[in-house]
Formats: sequence, C-alpha cells, structure tokens
Amino acid sequence: MDFAKEVQAKTEAINELIEGFLPEEEKYPAKVIEAMNYSIRGGGKRIRPMLMHETAELFGGAGVAVEYFMAAIEMIHTYSLVHDDLPCMDDDEYRRGRKTTHAVYGEAIATLAGDALLNYAAETALGAFDSDCDKYLVGKAVRILFNKSGIYGMIGGQTADIVSEGLKSEEITAELIEYIHLKKTAALIEASMMVGGILAGADKVQINALEKIGRNVGIAFQIQDDILDVTGNFEELGKPVGSDEKNHKVTYVSLHGLDKAKADVEALSKEATVLLHTMEGDNPFLEQLLLSMIDRKK
Repeated sequence: MDFAKEVQAKTEAINELIEGFLPEEEKYPAKVIEAMNYSIRGGGKRIRPMLMHETAELFGGAGVAVEYFMAAIEMIHTYSLVHDDLPCMDDDEYRRGRKTTHAVYGEAIATLAGDALLNYAAETALGAFDSDCDKYLVGKAVRILFNKSGIYGMIGGQTADIVSEGLKSEEITAELIEYIHLKKTAALIEASMMVGGILAGADKVQINALEKIGRNVGIAFQIQDDILDVTGNFEELGKPVGSDEKNHKVTYVSLHGLDKAKADVEALSKEATVLLHTMEGDNPFLEQLLLSMIDRKK
C-alpha cells in the first residue's frame, strides 16, 4: 500500500463529496453563502471525515448515511477555523497560503459565515434520516457530533484556551493544559471515530474504545505539536520554531520536560494501537492514518 497516494486519493474523493453538499450562492444571502463556500474550499487534509469513513469501514461500512456526517464534521471544523482567525480571536490574515475569510469578506460576513457553517452542518447531518440507516443510530450520531463540538467539547476547550491567556504562568496547571488539548483538539477526533462506528453498528464497548482511541490520538497530536516547537526546524514545519518559549507560553513540554512529553506520546500511541487491534474488523489504512497524525515532523 502506497499510503501517501491513498491519502491523496481519499482526500480528493472527500473534497468531491463535500462539494456536493455545499449550498448554491443565490439571491439575498449570496454573500454569506459565498463566504461559507470559500472557507470550506480552502483545502486541508480532511482528516476528520477520513477518520469517520475509515472507522465505519472497520465495522463493515455505513452506506450513504456516513457521507452526511462526513460533510457535517468538516463544516464544523471549518467554522471553528473561520472564527479562530477573526480579529477578536487570533487575528490571522492567512491560512493555508491564502487570505482568511474575514480578510476577504470582512469581519461581519466572516462571523455570519462561521455561524452559517455550524447551522448548515446540523441541517446536513440531519439529512441522514433520509438514508436507509437505522433512525435510532442516526439520532445517536447527531447527539455525539454536537456534544463533542459544543460547550462540553471543542467550544469548551477554545474557551479555556482564551481564558488561560489572561492567567499568570504559575496559574496554568497540567490539568488545564490537558483539558484544553482534550476538548479543543481531541473532541472532534473522538466524534469522528465514534460517529463512524455508531452508524456502522458498533456496540457500546466498541464505541467506548473508539472514544478512547480518538482521545489518545488527539492529545498525542497536541503534545507532538509542543515537541516540534522545540525540536523542529523551519524547513520541516514551514513556520518559525521556538515561538512558545519566545512568547513565554506554558506548554506540555515546559511543564513536564521534553523526555516525558516524548514518552507520553509513545504511550498514548501504543495504547491507541492496542485498542484498535481489539476490534473484530481490520483496516490497516486506518491504523496508519492514526499513527501518521502522531508521528509527524510538521
């Protein structure tokens, strides 16, 4: 298996799938719809819908139903980036080599575009009720998706991250850092795997294991981010290194040290792999995809 080529092919297929769900830019709301579509067409690895699809495949597939949720979770991820880039948040003018949504359409339309993407994600996910999938499973998947992206998930993590910026360094605890990693990043990875499993008929024990796998991978991903800021180089990362130390930012590495951070990434990765192997199905691509998210140089 040529992993890189397979990832590229699957990404292109997901882009085509998402394109089919995007609204037409017409009449009075045309400007906000144009901004929505601009945002989601900005590219990216489409990791979350890919994880969702591959997890469903692990349990035998979920048919058309999973496609609605694949599009929905990418809309949710995209809206969070649109809002993150706003002047009131990170105030970023570029993302993935092109102008951010607010830089092109203005702050007001960008805010509405983010809101619209979240709302449209709900409309899209609920469309799965029209599929042949068990309606109970669709409802369960909808609840997981929006719980993991809401105040007890991604939004909660983003809130904690913003609040932490006003704290003194000695007030930022290991518990707070782990909470931010868990909710801001891992929650949507958990959702991706849980929704894929739910729609494909995985049982409660398996869903709990998928949640744990997603949690481990998400936390390890963020710890690796902190590690790369210390050990990486500009050529590999494509961005300045050492910015956390320069900005006096408290990170997992600054709290625990580089050696423990590396050991924890390895332990989280190993536990995720072991849990994946407890599943009855087999999907070598899914395992490699999960490991590639952790063991990366950029």
